[in-house]
Amino acid sequence: MSSVDSSDRLPIFQIGAIQIAVVSDGIVHVDAGGPFGLTPRALYKHILMPDANNQIPMALHCLLVRVGHQTSLIDTGLGDKLNVRQRAIWGLEQPNGGLLADLARHGVRPADVDLVIDTHLHADHCAGNTSFLTANGTIDEGSVRPVFPNAEYVVQGREYADAMRPNERTRASYVPINYQSLVEDGQMRLLEGDTQIAPGIFGEVARGHTPGMMVIRFASDDQHALFATDLASYAIHFERLGWMTAYDVEPLETLESKRHWQGWAAKTNALILFQHDPKIVAARFADGKLNPVDSV
Repeated sequence: MSSVDSSDRLPIFQIGAIQIAVVSDGIVHVDAGGPFGLTPRALYKHILMPDANNQIPMALHCLLVRVGHQTSLIDTGLGDKLNVRQRAIWGLEQPNGGLLADLARHGVRPADVDLVIDTHLHADHCAGNTSFLTANGTIDEGSVRPVFPNAEYVVQGREYADAMRPNERTRASYVPINYQSLVEDGQMRLLEGDTQIAPGIFGEVARGHTPGMMVIRFASDDQHALFATDLASYAIHFERLGWMTAYDVEPLETLESKRHWQGWAAKTNALILFQHDPKIVAARFADGKLNPVDSV
């Protein structure tokens, strides 16, 4: 079942004993060639019509997960370290104040978060891990602090290794101030492959977007959900195997990862949660089609 929080219109889902609230760090605007890659405009314009600058919106959804006494956060958005020029490049809009403001609407302070799961280390998924230190009201851009001081952070070890050794293709996506200090200080744990991260919460590698990206699977009381993250940036990417983004490092791996998770979703009647889709937050997959559960 689901309910909608009137303060932000994003849904809250109950998967057995696990409560999943969709929270937001805002929305960015990117060139349509990024999310849709080789897919012809004639096909995708009926789903998202680009504006005069060929830009389309991408939501920055994160998940606030509560099970028992544990409060977890999955992905942290772009955070507050961007300067004016960088915010303009992203086309970042935060009409509701960004992720921390959204968490506050759910009664959660940064110090209340016990676990932060980074699905991968691209900036729009993990820049909110850290914030610049300040001294006497002045920002020190040479030093960062964890935004969630009491949390254990986790990410796949392969993802961290690739982020610390980027190449010409991946360099722009990885910003070490978002994660390096957390690993060096022992606050971020590196996972080795598929892992049960917490009760009912599983991180499972889904190669394609990056070799070390993981989707997050939820299971409780024979109910199932999947946070697809950039396995399927928009809902349509999950439905159509051949549609993938220009950002994917291993596009043919993306295709096979999606084939696997389509089969799983159809078999389990799982709720699929989408990170970047501004229209479809969640859906179920059956008979080769997605059926939206809640749209905003």
